[in-house]
Amino acid sequence: MTEKTLKANIEKALEEIRPFLQNDGGDISLVSIDDSKTVKVRLEGACTNCSVNQMTLKSGVEMTIKKYAPQIETVVNV
Repeated sequence: MTEKTLKANIEKALEEIRPFLQNDGGDISLVSIDDSKTVKVRLEGACTNCSVNQMTLKSGVEMTIKKYAPQIETVVNV
């Protein structure tokens, strides 16, 4: 998978999960992709201080990204 295709797939994953975050007053943006294995995202708005944002990150965001880009090993909030 090319870097351009990988980024496009990750953006598709974020578009899938974004409406759920926006319903709670939050949002998410892609910061970077490191070594084609680690995705760095920024949780925004209400998601920044949410007490369950790490659960959202792992259970929702990471799972959805891996569906579109299985080679991704981890997703971190920066």
